[in-house]
Amino acid sequence: MKSASASEHGWEWDESLFAGSAPYYSRGRLPYAANLPEVLEQALDLDGSGRLLDVDCGPGTVVLPLAPLFEAAVGVDPDAGMLAEARRRGEQAGVRNVRWVRARAEELPAGLGTFRVAVFAQSFHWMDQAQVAGTVRRMLDPDGAFVHISDAKEPLPPDGLPHPLPPAHGIRELVRRHLGPVRRAGQGVLPHGTPGGEAAVLAQAGFAGPERLRVPVDLALERTVDDVVAFVYSRSDSAPHLFGPGLAEFDGELRSLLTEASDDGRFSERVPDTEVFVWRPSRP
Repeated sequence: MKSASASEHGWEWDESLFAGSAPYYSRGRLPYAANLPEVLEQALDLDGSGRLLDVDCGPGTVVLPLAPLFEAAVGVDPDAGMLAEARRRGEQAGVRNVRWVRARAEELPAGLGTFRVAVFAQSFHWMDQAQVAGTVRRMLDPDGAFVHISDAKEPLPPDGLPHPLPPAHGIRELVRRHLGPVRRAGQGVLPHGTPGGEAAVLAQAGFAGPERLRVPVDLALERTVDDVVAFVYSRSDSAPHLFGPGLAEFDGELRSLLTEASDDGRFSERVPDTEVFVWRPSRP
């Protein structure tokens, strides 16, 4: 079974996909489980040796907390703004064993060598999955692991929260009013969404599995208007550059919408559980 590529979905990647989103990403996105490093340390039997590769690492969301579990780590991303933010956050956190490389996933192996673990945090759908899976398979140590990390997708109960949820439907409608009814992505559109079929692609590339881990998160966060605005601008389909000269108008309407949705400008959101899928190289 062959997974559909992004181009077969009528869209081609370009470097403006997340242009301008980097300063908003860490603040706007809900966090993964705080104990994710400990869970992966046990599941992957990590002992401080080996190297970690984070493909499309963004602002270092995953590679920075995981890097201390390895001898060295490499964060790869095609967006210069994301790498600058990752580097800043790494220096702030005192993480010094990460090398930052600007490159697309399709440009791997890029002379980076071999790795014990390659991690993809909700990024695999943005690339040529078959090509990248095959390349990463060859970059892994014989006992290495391909690790996909994501939020659990089922709806979370809205009851029992001290503040209202952000008005997700209203935000979507406002974005559509400014950018059109078809999802934007870089210089193109994604009328059919991003490709799926990850399991089939990885099996065809020579991986076995997956081992599925679910890391529970029992946490509700208080979010401000600025936090919700940051989330909107952190998304590829509402990245700041897409609004062009209309950005200030959109921003004003977005803030008005949020102010009307909460009397005191505070919202509550439950943080979803973190899901981890571990794939291992198939044995001959």
